[in-house]
Amino acid sequence: MDELAREAGITVRTVRFYRERGLIQPPRREGRIAWYDDHHLARLRTITGLLERGHTLNGIADLATTFDSGRDVAEVLGLGEPTEETPVRLSPEQLADYFSDEATAENLAAALDLGYLATDGDEIVHISRRLLEASSELVREGVPLSAVLSSGRQVREHADALADLFVRVMNTHAEGTEPDRMRSLAHAVVDAELSMALDRRLRSEDGPGTPEK
Repeated sequence: MDELAREAGITVRTVRFYRERGLIQPPRREGRIAWYDDHHLARLRTITGLLERGHTLNGIADLATTFDSGRDVAEVLGLGEPTEETPVRLSPEQLADYFSDEATAENLAAALDLGYLATDGDEIVHISRRLLEASSELVREGVPLSAVLSSGRQVREHADALADLFVRVMNTHAEGTEPDRMRSLAHAVVDAELSMALDRRLRSEDGPGTPEK
């Protein structure tokens, strides 16, 4: 514990306090010796970083519990499955930089459940750089992260339906089409239709942002 505290730049008393609060996992014990490792050191540095960004210990404890019970990155991404998206590895401090005070335990639990986030040891993995950056921009525009995640769940349902439709049509009429070609065609159709749908909505009599009657 002395060595761990020294490496983390904090006191032994602080390490004990964090351990009692459940902020770090218990050490591995061999007889009377307690062994701490790089995972403990990474967590302590994360706690220090979050405290410097204004998070409270209670909030950090909630975040730690959320991440410790989160979905594993292999479960979310799937090993060997094709994807066009680029995962992003983040520390909890970096994630807090993206979403500031919106990075609550409740929102992060929702993101884990939705599959936007996964855990890999002491790191957090966002499944898509594009989604991460778009979500962050929406929050900066004033949209609560909870609303972003709720909308994302609805978009996921519609996207799944569109993917099912497109794959069914291609398999029925053009079986054997290369996956990359199928993706390209699907993107072209969906992007064009979404663009035209936005045009119609923005030109509508109600105007943008007005609830439909």
